[in-house]
Amino acid sequence: MVAKRDLRQELVAEFLGSMFLVMAAISSMLFFTYVLGSSKSVAIVANALSVAFVLCVLIEMFGPVSGAHFNPAVTLVMLLERKIGARQAGLFVLVQTLGGVIGTALTHLMFWREIGALFLVSENVRSYAYFGEVIGTFILVLAILMLVKGKSGHIPMMVGFLVGGQLMATSSTMFANPQVTIARMLTNTASGIRPVDGFVFILMQMIGALLAYAVYRFVFAKAEGGLDGSN
Repeated sequence: MVAKRDLRQELVAEFLGSMFLVMAAISSMLFFTYVLGSSKSVAIVANALSVAFVLCVLIEMFGPVSGAHFNPAVTLVMLLERKIGARQAGLFVLVQTLGGVIGTALTHLMFWREIGALFLVSENVRSYAYFGEVIGTFILVLAILMLVKGKSGHIPMMVGFLVGGQLMATSSTMFANPQVTIARMLTNTASGIRPVDGFVFILMQMIGALLAYAVYRFVFAKAEGGLDGSN
């Protein structure tokens, strides 16, 4: 039996984890392109490593507190699995999104000399990469479901490796996260995405997450159980 968690602690954990995840995703691109003058290809590799390393630590830190979702797509799947209730899921999505937006503002504040604004609506076109978000979100959500089901003791490292690897292996550079997508609509840098593409990305992410959940339930999940067969 899992001990009952304090909702306030869970919400703070989801806020902070989402905020620092977005900061890692945006600041690494800013640092390498604006400060170091690196090429975009080098910056993407650095971005993948930064996100992977930071995500590993964030999951290890906040996993025991909130489950370390940091992602409305993951929260949706946990709601479908009845691991959390509808009210809690709604609050998670709210604080995740708020955390991501604050993360963008703090990143711009760190690089104020280069950016000069807390928010800038992105003009980066990513319409070529819609399908990549279906694939990226599918593998991320399926991996989380399978790792939790198998009671892996290495979830932070495995998820971090997966996200870092897929960031360099998908056409979209794997956002795979609606709150991160919203946050990156507000930075007109190499890591940004214009709103029209961003909202399509979110739709693709939801499709990918639901497809992953359907495959998991049909092929891998025990008929009588949830993620770990305990329900």
